[in-house]
Amino acid sequence: MKTIGIKDLQVNPAILTRSLEADEYTMITKRSKPIGLALSFHDSIITEGLKTSLMIDAYQKGLLSLGQVAQALEIPKKKVMKLLSAMGIDVVSYDFEDDMKAMEKFL
Repeated sequence: MKTIGIKDLQVNPAILTRSLEADEYTMITKRSKPIGLALSFHDSIITEGLKTSLMIDAYQKGLLSLGQVAQALEIPKKKVMKLLSAMGIDVVSYDFEDDMKAMEKFL
């Protein structure tokens, strides 16, 4: 998460714009104390709600596991998996090359 001081924003507001365009969460501070959080807009904020959207975004970025998302949203993992699938988000990450390397070790 990027941190930007309010004085820096007054001098150069483009630093916030660049952060939002890069899809980064940005903490805005005043005298080194947090006063706000800026995040990029996604349609899922409207369709799924802010909390769900943030959890899904964090999952996609690899910051949260499926179980952590389920716990934060207070719903079963199975429901989170259905939600992710409906949104076209991969639920399972599968690396064929890793499996082949593991198989070679056994052979």
